[in-house]
Amino acid sequence: MAAFRVGDRVRVRTNDPPTHMRTPAFLRGKVGVIERDQGPFGRPEDLAYGRAPRVGTVYRVRFRQREVWPDYRGGPRDTVAADLFEHWLDREAS
Repeated sequence: MAAFRVGDRVRVRTNDPPTHMRTPAFLRGKVGVIERDQGPFGRPEDLAYGRAPRVGTVYRVRFRQREVWPDYRGGPRDTVAADLFEHWLDREAS
């Protein structure tokens, strides 16, 4: 069962594991909103090392550009989206 639903606010974790990871560094610590459940996928941390992959849900998460880049000079409603694994996300209070 998926941990998040469309519309949930989430924060990208800031941990920096010594292994392979597929979460953009510029999104760590940032708050976004779940836009879509992309379904289950093998976790890249396992696949990169040839291990049997644990399966995790991937979400499309939308971030306001100004949340990601505070000096962003575009419109206040401009956004950027990323597909992120559930284990990289924490629920954020509304």
